[in-house]
Parts: sequence; C-alpha cells; structure tokens
Amino acid sequence: MTSVTDIATEIVAREGGFVNDPDDPGGATNFGVTIHTLRRLGIDVNRDTRIDVADVKALTRTQAVDIYLEHYYKRPGIAALPEPLQASVFDMYVNAGANAVKILQRLLTDMGYPCDPDGVLGPQTIRAAETAYEAAPAHLVDAYGIARRNYYYALADARPASRKYARRRDGGKGGWITRAEEFISPKYRLTAAQHAARVAAWG
Repeated sequence: MTSVTDIATEIVAREGGFVNDPDDPGGATNFGVTIHTLRRLGIDVNRDTRIDVADVKALTRTQAVDIYLEHYYKRPGIAALPEPLQASVFDMYVNAGANAVKILQRLLTDMGYPCDPDGVLGPQTIRAAETAYEAAPAHLVDAYGIARRNYYYALADARPASRKYARRRDGGKGGWITRAEEFISPKYRLTAAQHAARVAAWG
C-alpha cells in the first residue's frame, strides 16, 4: 500500500518547481506551495523576518512534503476517510483547499448520503463517506475523480484566464484535467474528442 508520505512526494513532483504566473490566483508557487500559504501558516523559510517571493523560491521539496502532510492531510482529517479515497481527496486538498471536501460532500449528498457542504471532514461527512463506500466500493473513488474533473471544467468555464490549465495550446487536456484523471479508472477518462467537445464553447 502506498504510504501517505509517498503520496505527498508524488504531489510535490506533480506540482513542479517555482512559478509566478500572473494568471494564477495563488501567486508565486513552489512545489505547489503558494506565497499565500506560507504567509497564512507563518512559515519564514529563509528566516529574514518577512515572508515574500524569496521564501517561496527557497522552499525545499522536503519542506513542501512536510507542509502537505501536516496542513493538508493530518489537520483536515483525511485519514478518517475510507483508505482508497484518501489519495484523491489529499491531492485535491493541496490543489483546492476545503473545496476538495465540499466536492466530496456534494457527491455524497447526490448519492443519497446527505451532508452539509461546509468543507469540514466532521463526523457526518465521515459516516456518509463510509456508508457510500460500503454501498459502492468499486465506484466511489471514480465518482469523486469525475466530480473533481467537472469542478475544474466549471472553473475554466467561469474564468477564461484559467482555461489554459484545463486545455493545452494544442487543444489537448490541460494539467487540471490530467491531474483529476490520474485518480479515475481509464474507462472513465475522456477521449480527446470528448474533451474537445467539452471545451468547444471556449472558442
């Protein structure tokens, strides 16, 4: 079984190194950790009494893994979810914060296991996830991955500047979509034609 540390290491590898894309609301980012995250957590990487872009650049892979494990896995309580679901929710939490849990909560409600979409993994959500997994062990992880993919497409629908994350310049699937589909069984991944049809309205 893949350990949570292995999953965090994979996330860091997937996120890549330092970028400062003006179209990214997260701002300067390194290994997926944004400057806003460092400021929110009070992490002064280079210990110069201020948290700025230099701290983002100075962040190491090991520090990024530690941040993910503590603040995106342990503190949100992802370990309480059914084990097969944890990797996808963890990966999404790194990418979208509490929205990762809200996506799950809305999915569970749609499946007939109501829970408030408050973004918190409390007892109600944990029970709903456990019950849903017991009822559909072969489908819940895929269903969540598909919900993630739909979330990304909807973000790009609403924000044209974000479309480059969902669709490459050549029209293929962008990083957001391929990221979600890593956690979806191949039979549920969109074909190139299906993806093209989904984004056709973007022009």
